[in-house]
Order: sequence, then C-alpha cells, then structure tokens
Amino acid sequence: ADSLYANQVPAAWASAAYPSLKPLAAWVDDLVQRLEFINNWVQGGVPPIYWISGFFFPQAFLTGTLQNYARKYKVAIDSVAFDFEVMSENPKTKTKGPADGCYIHGFFLEGASWDPKEKVLTEAKPKELYTTFPMIWLSPQVDRKTPTQ
Repeated sequence: ADSLYANQVPAAWASAAYPSLKPLAAWVDDLVQRLEFINNWVQGGVPPIYWISGFFFPQAFLTGTLQNYARKYKVAIDSVAFDFEVMSENPKTKTKGPADGCYIHGFFLEGASWDPKEKVLTEAKPKELYTTFPMIWLSPQVDRKTPTQ
C-alpha cells in the first residue's frame, strides 16, 4: 500500500514485469499501451509498423526479422545485417509494411532533434529535453558494408 501511495510500482509487480524506472501512473499507462499493441497484433494480424519500445526484449524481434529475411532468400543468417532509412511519413498513416524488413517507431532523442529536410541530427530547441524520433525502416541486406560517413 505504501508504494501505491508513493506512486511507485509495487515490488511484487516489478518482479514479474518488464524493467522500468517510471512512476506507477506512467507505468500503468505504458502497460496498457503494450497490451493494446500486442492485442491488436493478435487480433488484427501482423502490424505494418512495430512499436519497438513496447517489446520486453526487442533484440529477439530484430533477430527474428533477420532470420525471416535469410529464410526467404535462402542466405546465411550470419551474412545478413540491417541497413536503415529514417522515414518522413507519419507512422499512423502507414497501412502496409515493407516487402523486406520492418518499420519501427517509439524512439526518442535526448538533448537533440531530427531535421527531416536535411535528414540529420541537430541541436535541441531551447527547453526541449526529449524529442520524438521518426519512424525507421530496418532493411535487411546481405554483406552490408558499413557506411564511411
């Protein structure tokens, strides 16, 4: 009862839940959003965009995306890596996922912002600590070369 009064996630809940530093009210809101995301996926099929922040273990999802690509094109999983493109579209308007890879959203920048015209990181606006980062297309590539710039 003390944790509820102090707006903290009770220890019994935290021990069975995903790691979070959020206070109780924000944690419950986040939990509801996660449940809605998973429920919509189960009820409505594969979503066009994945809320990466909603996964407990996003590395498994990303590995699975690479594995799906490797199986589809019959290539060694060890030769596949993600390329990426920061998208300009609003995630809410996307109705179809990419042919390969996945669209993800749910990222934030701390102390910086994104310039959609130049497609570069820029200084944060005054008094703006966190900004939302745009949707990203993770595109699997065979023998991807690391960018030099």
